[in-house]
Amino acid sequence: MSQIIRRIGASPRARGSVGGGNCPDIFELADGNFAVIGTDATEKLDGDLPADASRADYERIVVITRDTLLRAKADIPDA
Repeated sequence: MSQIIRRIGASPRARGSVGGGNCPDIFELADGNFAVIGTDATEKLDGDLPADASRADYERIVVITRDTLLRAKADIPDA
């Protein structure tokens, strides 16, 4: 597994989290992949996946807030 090298977007505190933690977050990893902290919604959304989408048993469907993703947009590289 790769190491976290930076946060993508605003911190939870900057997005209004009073405690600054326990909120959705996005991180860029040293290998170029991204890690996401979000709410596990696998059981709720698994049956709603489109016919051409699937997930492995070790994969989870994770939900983050719209604000988290929109604030991360500027930090996501184009390539």
